Amino acid sequence: MRVTEENTELVAGRYRLVERIGQGGMGRVWRGVDQRLFGREVAVKEILLPPGTEEADRAALLRRFTGEARAAVTISHPGIITVHDVVEHRGAPVIVMEFVRGPSLAAEIRDRGPLPVRRVAEIGAAVLDALAEAHAAQIVHRDIKPDNVLLAKDRVVLTDFGIAHLADSATRLSHSGLVIGTPQYMPPEQLEGRRPTPANDLWALGATLYHAVEGCPPFGAEGLHALAVAVLTRPHRPPVLAGPLGPVLDALLAKDPAERASAEEAAGLLAAVLREGAPGATPPPGPEPVPAPAPAPAEQPTPAGPSAPTVAAPTPTTVDPAASGRGEVPPVPEGPPTGPRRRLPGRRSVVVSAALAVLAAGGGLTWTLSRGDGEPGRGGPAAAEPVKVVIGVDAPLTGDTASFGQGIRNSADLAVRTANERRLVPGVTFELRALDDEALPAKGLENASRFAGAADVLAVVGPFTSSVARSLVPPLDRAGVVTVSPSNTDPVLTLGPDWAQGTRSRPHRGYFRTTPTDTAQGPFAARHLYRDAGKRKVFAVDDGSAHGTTLTAGFRREFTGLGGTVVGTAAVAAGEKDFTALAAQVKASGAEAVYFGGDYTAAAPLSRRLKESGAQIPLMGGDGILDTRFVKDNDRAEGDLATWLGVPAEETDAGRAFLARYAAAGFREDAGFYGAAAHDAAWAVIEGVKAVAAANGGTLPADARSKMADAVGRVSFEGATGPVAFDAYGDIVNRQVTVYTVRAGAWESVKSGAYEP
Repeated sequence: MRVTEENTELVAGRYRLVERIGQGGMGRVWRGVDQRLFGREVAVKEILLPPGTEEADRAALLRRFTGEARAAVTISHPGIITVHDVVEHRGAPVIVMEFVRGPSLAAEIRDRGPLPVRRVAEIGAAVLDALAEAHAAQIVHRDIKPDNVLLAKDRVVLTDFGIAHLADSATRLSHSGLVIGTPQYMPPEQLEGRRPTPANDLWALGATLYHAVEGCPPFGAEGLHALAVAVLTRPHRPPVLAGPLGPVLDALLAKDPAERASAEEAAGLLAAVLREGAPGATPPPGPEPVPAPAPAPAEQPTPAGPSAPTVAAPTPTTVDPAASGRGEVPPVPEGPPTGPRRRLPGRRSVVVSAALAVLAAGGGLTWTLSRGDGEPGRGGPAAAEPVKVVIGVDAPLTGDTASFGQGIRNSADLAVRTANERRLVPGVTFELRALDDEALPAKGLENASRFAGAADVLAVVGPFTSSVARSLVPPLDRAGVVTVSPSNTDPVLTLGPDWAQGTRSRPHRGYFRTTPTDTAQGPFAARHLYRDAGKRKVFAVDDGSAHGTTLTAGFRREFTGLGGTVVGTAAVAAGEKDFTALAAQVKASGAEAVYFGGDYTAAAPLSRRLKESGAQIPLMGGDGILDTRFVKDNDRAEGDLATWLGVPAEETDAGRAFLARYAAAGFREDAGFYGAAAHDAAWAVIEGVKAVAAANGGTLPADARSKMADAVGRVSFEGATGPVAFDAYGDIVNRQVTVYTVRAGAWESVKSGAYEP
């Protein structure tokens, strides 16, 4: 259906289409008006049958869907979209529904990221109430997902009943081989083709709520086959942000429908969350639950998984952070009874009991580090087997910035090797676990979940980019996992969102960095141009990014404070390549240099165009242009300048020693600009572990994670980059900046110095 001003055709003789507002695999949705009811707004969904559907099949599908959709008309519930009409148009079914103003849950997640726990619990309770009404009418939705949950001003509305059933039937009848549906939210039994039951909808709701609170679906894999295997055989990713919602998600995501929480049980769990931890919550009848033993690390899940407890003799256990809030259940006793025999409860009852017990305890579960002697975290003689402590690395190991990420990984690995060789922390063996974030914030968030869910990870080195840090650091910080970055420069990460207005606040207690921030680069560049290069008039340009505007703001403030003049300013758009007009403007201004805030992709063509226009002046920028491609893409780069945060490792004794050890280690990749800072970041973590153990009589305590932030904040040592210590905000106190220039077609350092704001 195409809507134009000339198109006066009505659907079923009464519904006029106004605009298309959405499209999916099975249909298009339009905003329309009902001509017979005084122009009432309606949503009109046109169902798209698979190409090649035969006429007999089409007729059968139309009859089946029309019957099911008309059954949905009989449901009256504020949480279920009202179906006004079901008609046929051009041989395909069309549903006419109420028009709901408000975004879908999927759009809300895209726009805002992970939602607050309480909001997600409210959404879950509303959808459960709607599902109870539908299930009582013998209607199974079959396609619960964030796209089908609408968030109106004063209600949560579930839409698209029966569409997945139609899709499934259409696929079988047409023999098209298509996979129609949303596998990320399909329970195992649906993927196996079993007859749908209300339990299908409960799994899908669990997956939907997981996505809402965590920012990603519970399973991630490349391709449909790998995703299906993950759903069928592996436990879901341990939630990081869910807090008290963790047990609810586990109860809903049990792989066996018989073990899955019922709608009533799930509603009770959500009510407990909304009561802020459900103090005094009473679990269903069954044995008294105890916390679960620590699972295997997230990268090597056990076959049982969080929803498949095993049967074994009960033993005293401790709680692992990966299990915290996940509703894992204890072993159930088996064998000859010592008293009156009683029937053991079903697994679902045990899962729900454990979930309620966790909620009743207010989610106050703590991390423990199991030692070889079976006495978790207890002081005393060293265990026969050393404790393994994992230092994670989050960095781009593939893609355009992989060379930086690989250097960061290798440099952190060198620190781990050195600590183990020296036995720096008696009784502790360090191990590196690197995950590729591809320089993508979404991958960083996924990696944060994996690190936080692994009991043996105490800290993470990375990430490389500040954009990834904004998604990775908050969930790690909430899980008590320290993050130390060798390269993030965004001031907001340590100083808070209002730092530029003079108000500083530390957003993340466990975040540190071994590199100065962008606040140092602009002023240092201004001092170099004014004092060393003798420039008095500068034209300032930025790319509109947070990084670029921070650089130019700091530069302008310092340059004018020194007595210089900013003769003009401009902002360039992302991806812009033609700078003819800007070059003419710079030349006419009489500027003696250009300061550019941004990266080499725009700086290189701007520099070239400046020289071609006759403005033989240098362009200076921050570390975003300090790239070999700036020179490679710009044959007029000679004399241009850039700053870098830190001192070249080649120019200090400690740096040269680091490079020698790096070369001797046999890494295939270069350490790169950030290698020394990454080594120092990992060493800060190692020193932190050493301090935590020393304060506990030589062994790591049960709450080692919670003590790491304070310990790392107090470290002080001579590193590969110089003295390493952190201020009250987590920033390194040794704020060194280096100026580079292009000479003979290559970047060469000019001077280094400390910057104090």
